[in-house]
Amino acid sequence: MNNKIRTEAVDHLFDAILSLSNKEECFNFFEDLCTINELLSLSQRYEVATMLREKKTYLEIAEKTGASTATISRVNRSLNYGCDGYEMVFEKLGK
Repeated sequence: MNNKIRTEAVDHLFDAILSLSNKEECFNFFEDLCTINELLSLSQRYEVATMLREKKTYLEIAEKTGASTATISRVNRSLNYGCDGYEMVFEKLGK
């Protein structure tokens, strides 16, 4: 993990997220925590990652998600050179 984001405040945030028990609790917490645009951006990146893993083209992804090519490229870089966080979640979800 990048040491720049490993702070006490981020640890507290992750502890709070890990305390959530179900999707409804997630909706409530994230609606309070994030703006609508922030939450939609996060969910868009996850959809982009899913589609990249399915070998969809940038054009297909942009058309379906509305993501810019810069966002798609950034997510692709994370998939290829990141900390394998996306892969870990995909495996846990059986994708």
